[in-house]
Amino acid sequence: MDALWGGETTKATENFQVSGEPIPRHVARWLGRIKAAAARVNADLGLLDQDKAERIAAAGDRIAAGELDDQFPIDVFQTGSGTSSNMNANEVIATLAGEGVHANDDVNMGQSSNDVFPSAVHLATLEQLTHDLVPALERLAHSLEAKASEFDDVVKSGRTHLMDAVPVTLGQEFGGYAAQVRQGIARIESTLERVGQIPLGGTAVGTGLNTHPEFAERVRARLTEETGLTILAAADPFEAQAARDGLVEASAQMKVVAVSLTKIANDIRLMGSGPRAGLAEIALPELQKGSSIMPGKVNPVIPEVVTQVAAQVIGNDAAITVGGMQGHFELNVFVPVIARNLLDSIRLLSAAARLFAEKCVDGIEANRETCERYAELTLSAATALNPYIGYDKATEIVKEAAASGRSLRDVARDAGVDEETLDKALDYRAMAEPHAKRAPLDIGG
Repeated sequence: MDALWGGETTKATENFQVSGEPIPRHVARWLGRIKAAAARVNADLGLLDQDKAERIAAAGDRIAAGELDDQFPIDVFQTGSGTSSNMNANEVIATLAGEGVHANDDVNMGQSSNDVFPSAVHLATLEQLTHDLVPALERLAHSLEAKASEFDDVVKSGRTHLMDAVPVTLGQEFGGYAAQVRQGIARIESTLERVGQIPLGGTAVGTGLNTHPEFAERVRARLTEETGLTILAAADPFEAQAARDGLVEASAQMKVVAVSLTKIANDIRLMGSGPRAGLAEIALPELQKGSSIMPGKVNPVIPEVVTQVAAQVIGNDAAITVGGMQGHFELNVFVPVIARNLLDSIRLLSAAARLFAEKCVDGIEANRETCERYAELTLSAATALNPYIGYDKATEIVKEAAASGRSLRDVARDAGVDEETLDKALDYRAMAEPHAKRAPLDIGG
């Protein structure tokens, strides 16, 4: 399609030849959606000719639908208010709307780059968190919960400091992973109200100069009705204009999700290590060849992808944090880079969560015999003897078992612990039961 933009967009493309990466397409689409709603509201308020408003709105609707993504060529590293991209939207819409439509007087009526561009960023973020990231995390949590149920009876050695610890079940571990993801979902959802507060109506500095007093409320109501998203007035117009704290908060919560996914993915690839010289407690799906030289090698490729994505999200958060600090007086001037990194994090986390669920977690199988053998081998199971024979005597038994290679039961028996006590104390399945389900200790004579 031929270029629909005008002189201001051309100047910006020449001035900002930095990355070759335009603003996120979802931000451009929300600029179109906001412009369309604004035109219709201005017509309702009697400020804009009805025919002209409908032509502006129709053009904005096309942008919102993604038909004109290629008409937003300006580099994401641009003027910090996003003025260039707002002008880009105004010019494209004015061209499409046709005769008599002015990019500033008509398309930008009641608006400023300082309130429209950050509003588009907030709403693009709100939409993608709601419709992409949260469902992807829900899918992953469901997969982990299914495995927690499937592996509920698989007893294995617990590990602390990467060393053998008292027994747990594989299901308990996967249940913990699912809970991490569920907590992450709750963290993301807790930010949505503040992300949905937009500065629209503040115009240049938050005072609302040159806009109708009902304009912002009516545009928010129209956008809410069209999208189903909860779009709110700012808690304070000057806070909303000068600070991007809601976006920084959303990024911080995604960083926590990235940390959680790193822990889960690392555990899974360690448990799947081997198959002969590693832990080999679980088997991961075989997706592709793992080596160009070693025949038959299979690698944990999806956990590796997840941890790489997590690293990028944490890096993005650092840039967003710095961006959030650049609110000088009445305006934050790092909005484009915040938008770029925030929407990148949402996209990457959403894709990684779906891949993790579909191509890894769903296909994990437990190596039951290996897990149960490790549970029986762990010397930390001697912890269960403490209430019966005391810590010091249990320590002596552990040291002897470690030095001799004999089992805890054999060494404890030779040390004078009776069979009834050994049966009660060294019940590995009972050890792994949560405290609330475990039978009371019977240490009487």
